[in-house]
Amino acid sequence: MTRSDFRRLAQAPVAPGSPADPGEPRVPLHLPEFAADPHRVYRELRSRYGSLAPVELAPGVPATLVIGYATALRVLNDPDRFPADPRAWHKEIPAGCPVLPELEWRPVASRCAGPELERYRRAVADGIDGVDMYAIHTIVEDISGPLINSFCADGQAELIQQYVFPLAFEVISHLLGCPPEIVRQIASGTALREAGDTDTGGRMLDEAMMNLVLHKRDAPGGDITSDLLRHPVELSDEEVSQHIAQVYGTGIEFELNLIANTLLLILTDERFGGSVLGGNLTSRDALDEVLFNDPPLANLLITYPRMPILLDDVWLPAHQPVVISMAACNNDPAIRSAELTGNRAHLAWGLGPHACPAQSLAYIIAEGAIDQLLDALPEMYADFPGDEPQWRPGPFHRSLAALPVTFPPGAPLAAYTDPSVQAAPHF
Repeated sequence: MTRSDFRRLAQAPVAPGSPADPGEPRVPLHLPEFAADPHRVYRELRSRYGSLAPVELAPGVPATLVIGYATALRVLNDPDRFPADPRAWHKEIPAGCPVLPELEWRPVASRCAGPELERYRRAVADGIDGVDMYAIHTIVEDISGPLINSFCADGQAELIQQYVFPLAFEVISHLLGCPPEIVRQIASGTALREAGDTDTGGRMLDEAMMNLVLHKRDAPGGDITSDLLRHPVELSDEEVSQHIAQVYGTGIEFELNLIANTLLLILTDERFGGSVLGGNLTSRDALDEVLFNDPPLANLLITYPRMPILLDDVWLPAHQPVVISMAACNNDPAIRSAELTGNRAHLAWGLGPHACPAQSLAYIIAEGAIDQLLDALPEMYADFPGDEPQWRPGPFHRSLAALPVTFPPGAPLAAYTDPSVQAAPHF
């Protein structure tokens, strides 16, 4: 290092929001005001701070938000200096921290680095590669048809609770080979946790995941859980349990938000509403625009520098979260293009060693769910109270609170009303 290099490093500003700069205000990402208009916040952060901004993930939990596309590439492609292992950070966080369940260390690929990451990722990627992509089309149809029939004659529906969430939940359950009795246990645990009883709900979910692992030890099948159990890396029961819990948690959250956000775009934007229904554009085009503008997990891909690091002339503190804002980076004016149709150069799937291995699978599920619904109810339109959608607050997701729609009442889909027609079994 030359003397001039040393002077430049010494004079570089301390990372905003770091412990060495306690007076610097942090922008809270956990408040409803952020959820209501995150893109305004990203623009203001970019104007004030450049590519790295001081944020707060929860009260008293500082982080650095990466909002520059080129800077995000540097972080994501440098796992040695920016590992995803949160264990050093985790030690300093109180048990009641609201973001701890999303960030605490677990024996899964997304929370590990080095040989652990490589071992876990091999097993997960191979399990997903074993999914029959052609059969998924039929599975989505068989699940979506009865759901549509449950409300198509009503003339109105709340799509998240009546269609998108149950569809994503059942598809994921099928992929994991989860039998109905354990599905019910998972649903009960999820309901308790969402109602605020996080301890009881969490224990019930942990027990359900381990029950699924033990069930598949005794009766393996052609599903992701069984593939994880028989993989050559020899995952323990606890490791498999943690991975399938992540598939249920992150997988359902991603798929639910991807489908709902794309339906919102199609139903409210004339460019897509008329074009998708008329055949000029496809639901895939709408999905890609959502993955650019409102990715389902907008701020994630979290890393924890091993030591203080100078990045873009800003010192990042050691062991503090560096959060990639896929939503902000995708809309970085330095790389943003006006034409998005067919453009898939976004960060919504991640990049580098932590890139999502289930991209093709997520596309197939989302396209099938959207196309089935639009084919059945082509005159459907969004019907928000006050004409504005409401968004769930939270630092990581981009998630609608509800998606109410109105449509002319329709006849049930015949394929799912005729008792002589047997749908393919889901489990």
